[in-house]
Amino acid sequence: MSTLQPALNAASAAGIPARAAPATPAVSAKTWIAVIGATLGAFMAVLNIQIVNASLADIQGAIGAGIDDGGWISTSYLIAEIVVIPLSGWLAQVFSIRIYLLTNAVLFLILSAACALAQDLPQMIVLRAVQGFTGGVLIPMAFTLIITLLPRGKQPVGLALFALSATFAPAIGPTIGGYLTENFGWQYIFYVNVVPGAIMVGMLWYALDAKPMKLSLLREGDWAGIITMAIGLSALQTVLEEGNKDDWFGSPFIVKLSVIAAVALTAFLIIELTVKKPLLNLRLLVRRNFGFGMLANFLLGIALYGSVFILPQYLARIQGYNAEQIGMVLAWTGLPQLLLIPLVPRLMQKLDARLIIGVGFVLFAASNFMNIYMTGNYAADQLLWPNVVRAIGQALVMAPLSAVATSGIEPENAGSASGLFNMMRNLGGAVGIALLQTLLTKREQYHSNVLMQSVSLFEQATRTRLEQLTQYFVNHGILDRADASHRAYVAIGHIVQKQAYILAFSDTFYLLGVALIVALIATLFLKKAGHASAGSAH
Repeated sequence: MSTLQPALNAASAAGIPARAAPATPAVSAKTWIAVIGATLGAFMAVLNIQIVNASLADIQGAIGAGIDDGGWISTSYLIAEIVVIPLSGWLAQVFSIRIYLLTNAVLFLILSAACALAQDLPQMIVLRAVQGFTGGVLIPMAFTLIITLLPRGKQPVGLALFALSATFAPAIGPTIGGYLTENFGWQYIFYVNVVPGAIMVGMLWYALDAKPMKLSLLREGDWAGIITMAIGLSALQTVLEEGNKDDWFGSPFIVKLSVIAAVALTAFLIIELTVKKPLLNLRLLVRRNFGFGMLANFLLGIALYGSVFILPQYLARIQGYNAEQIGMVLAWTGLPQLLLIPLVPRLMQKLDARLIIGVGFVLFAASNFMNIYMTGNYAADQLLWPNVVRAIGQALVMAPLSAVATSGIEPENAGSASGLFNMMRNLGGAVGIALLQTLLTKREQYHSNVLMQSVSLFEQATRTRLEQLTQYFVNHGILDRADASHRAYVAIGHIVQKQAYILAFSDTFYLLGVALIVALIATLFLKKAGHASAGSAH
């Protein structure tokens, strides 16, 4: 397969008159099979994050893990994934795309099945970490193939396929995870990878051309950059995952990791900007479209993964939903995308891609603002329309944003662009979840204090409610009136705490909406993709 001009956006998608766009070269079936196989792999890798999160409680119980330690089942996967994403462009050059992608695809399947057989927590953590390292390869490699194998006129179609992995997979993950766990057992969330994974391996085996490995590049590798990046990102991801649980900087462990992350990532930036052959070409960030596109993509990650985190928390804690019920509610954030994303390339032919991105961010933000006045009976029915609006917004954002941000990227920079772009979205997700966990805790405490000031024994309404509850407990078999009165006080406390949590969850949706408004502002600085020269730094 020949590597074609990778200037990413279709001229028509960027709004360039037809006469200015060269004729789009025909794309062979073999090329499409490679692209579809790679995007299927990316879909599975992203899906694996959310599908496991939906069933974490069941897995913890089965392997004897505590709630705190069980979080490492997800954290280990995420750390490995975020480290390998920026490494993949260079490693694909070393081992060739075919060998690198196929090897990791096969290992991903083997490790998925192995996770289902894990007997205890240490086994599961190790298996999930190695699985994350292989799965993390599949995401940027799919993106790289799209921007190197497809001519620019067909890249919006490839990016629409990629959007299914980036936005549809997180939305549909809890639905699939909940259904499989409730009906077949938690092991099947790992076994579900086997059949589509085998199809993916077959497609890649057939479609990717063999090329010689360049093992000599290992000697020339930016090892200082690789080591500092791996240490820095691992420490940062751990801080973000564990910080709220460990009271952030009240924990010596978190303080030490934060210092390590700051020092290592600072060193990484200095190294990348000074060595002759850097792991990642960070100078791409000064290109106007790529820089602002990266900012918008980071904020998209906050909202994308943040909303998938916060909605199940709300439904489980406030409404008492099980994994399958949560999955059915979240299905409405996924299913409309399945219908809409294939239509996005046609929209990009007719409209300025920046307009589509803007409308998408507005709708995504609006869906969060629709949830800022929640009450105790705010459940599946009330969440339907916000979820549908969110699905439409997400479907409109991803492919056009990828196209505009990476327009004009040269073939030699495709690996860096892909690694940076996908890493930034995942990092946004980690930051978003950490922010939301902390906000939820702090705002629950705040609202609880405010509400308790109103629930005073000096208030007649409070005394009346306590008397009603006391009588209720007496009527239901509590013979000791002092015990019944104590239970009434406890019940009032639970009511206040539940209401405080509802208000705190409303505040988290407000934060997500604000993040998306900032992302919308960032997109206002994007230029039409076709007008951005490859070397533009302004």
